[in-house]
Amino acid sequence: MRFKLLIFLSVFSLCCVVKLSGQGNLLYVDDKPIRFGFTLGINAMHFNIKESFTEIDRKIYHAGVSQLSPGFSVGVSTDLRLHEYWNLRFVPALHFGERKISYRAQGDEIISSLSIASIPVSIPVYLKYSAKRLHNYRPYLIGGIGASIDLGRDKENPVLLKPLDFYMEFGAGCDLYFPFFKLSPELKFAIGFNDMFTPLEDRNAGFISEENKMYSNALSRLTSRMLTLTFNFE
Repeated sequence: MRFKLLIFLSVFSLCCVVKLSGQGNLLYVDDKPIRFGFTLGINAMHFNIKESFTEIDRKIYHAGVSQLSPGFSVGVSTDLRLHEYWNLRFVPALHFGERKISYRAQGDEIISSLSIASIPVSIPVYLKYSAKRLHNYRPYLIGGIGASIDLGRDKENPVLLKPLDFYMEFGAGCDLYFPFFKLSPELKFAIGFNDMFTPLEDRNAGFISEENKMYSNALSRLTSRMLTLTFNFE
C-alpha cells in the first residue's frame, strides 16, 4: 500500500509542476532522429510461486511472497524516432532489490521467511506509441521484450536463482516538457518467462543444513515479476 501511494503522489506532483509552467516548451525535441538520456527509479520485485506440495517432516509447507520491498533502478536510454507517433527505445538498466518468501505449514500461521537479494542487469528493447502532444503533456504506451542477468546471486542462500531470465514488459507514461529538459514518469510491469528456481539436486547444497533445505524443498517453480516506476530524463 505504501509503495502504491508513493507512486501516485510522485506522478501527481510532477503533473502539477508542469501545469504551472509555461506552454510550448521544447517544441521540436521529438523531431530529432535519435535522442539519449538516463533513467532513475524505484522497483518492487515479486515471484510467481509454484509449490511442490512435498511432505517435509510429515508436513506440507506453503510458500508465498510476504511483502513487496522497494528497490532502486538506474539506467541509460537511447530513443530512435520511427514515425510521428512511434519510437524504438533501448534502455539497459541495473536494478537493486530483494524478495521475501514466507513459509507456513498447512493450517498454521507463517513460521519463517527467507530474503533473496537480486541485482539484475536488464537489456530491453521497447516499442513506444505516443499520443498527440497537448501543450507540455504527451501520454504514451510502451511494451517490449528483454533479457536480464542477475549479478547478485548468493550461492549460499537456501533458495538459489538461475542467472538468466527473459521477459516481456508493458506499461504507460507521460512526457512532460520543461524549458530545458524532458521528464517522463513511466510505470511498467515485467513478466519473466524462465523458471528461475535451482533445485537442491542441481547445485552444491552440501553446506545447507537439513532444516534450511525446507526452503527449497517446498518450491517447484519460480518466475519473476517486477513493477517499476522510472523517471526518464532527456
